[in-house]
Amino acid sequence: QVQLAESGGGLVQPGDSLRLSCEASGRIASIYSMGWFRQAPGKEREFVARITMSAGSTFYADSLKDRFIISRDNARSTMFLQMDSLKPEDTAVYYCTYIHPLRGTLWGQGTQVTVSS
Repeated sequence: QVQLAESGGGLVQPGDSLRLSCEASGRIASIYSMGWFRQAPGKEREFVARITMSAGSTFYADSLKDRFIISRDNARSTMFLQMDSLKPEDTAVYYCTYIHPLRGTLWGQGTQVTVSS
């Protein structure tokens, strides 16, 4: 099995930056992807970004690609999400995902990001 450990959420002010981390551990596949989704209060869960851990190919939600950067440390099976110029509408629970090519998606428990003055 694979376990996901998310960290880095918190309360920040508009315009601030925040960096989320997610470490995968356990029986990790040799080829897999990791990604982030988020869910704001009263809204559906939405895709944020994804990265292929071996090649480092990245994919973003169009509305976020100018402010968010996804990266990884493949040796540590860890993914990062650098979020800059945060806005109140970025307030959400951010979920880490581990995407196995055959077994599907594993979801983390989520980390709260609150952007408020």
